[in-house]
Amino acid sequence: MFQSFFDVMISHGRWKLIPAGLGTTLLIAFCAILIGSILGCIFALFKLSEKKSLRAIAEIYTTIIRGIPMATQLMIFYFVVFSPLGMSNALLVAIIAFGINSGAYCTEIFRAGILGVDRGQMEAGRSLGLSWSQTLVKIILPQAFKTMLPTYTSEFITLIKETSVASFIAVVDLQKTCDNIRNATYNAWIPLLSCAIIYLCLTVGLTKFFAFCEKRMSKSDRSK
Repeated sequence: MFQSFFDVMISHGRWKLIPAGLGTTLLIAFCAILIGSILGCIFALFKLSEKKSLRAIAEIYTTIIRGIPMATQLMIFYFVVFSPLGMSNALLVAIIAFGINSGAYCTEIFRAGILGVDRGQMEAGRSLGLSWSQTLVKIILPQAFKTMLPTYTSEFITLIKETSVASFIAVVDLQKTCDNIRNATYNAWIPLLSCAIIYLCLTVGLTKFFAFCEKRMSKSDRSK
């Protein structure tokens, strides 16, 4: 077993490809969650708006994006939307596609978090002379963030795993890197098992890290 691993991953330096692929995976995930957070905040406010047109726009967005598989969305963005426009940068397309997809899920996370804050908080803020936006930023969102943090971190971890389909448009992420090693060595189980272990360590590590952060925040709140 060790000899097989050495022949496939070590002897020709193929293991050096793994950090680059992992870096691409993390880059897509971090950029996508940033885009998704911005879109999620905007469309969550649309959904909570009193204007029917804004609520309709947000509803259409979340329904379409959440109803189509990520792999299908990715290929639509690449082959149907951006390729005709002359954009051939697969990595950039992947970031945009995953960001838009994440935005639909963040919309519901943020909406639920905001609704979880007592309505009296908005009235209290307004009675203190704050504007609607000031009350939202200074009073509502900080409380909502604590409520939605577990779900939000779960979305980020799920997003990291979903980036494995970026290889469908030839992005050389972690999955694609291991697949290239498999094609070069005609050995399937060592590259794929290595890929699975890295994803597992990444997701378990992040899960424990975010759980630790949540506990620290809970202790901080109780000590006040």
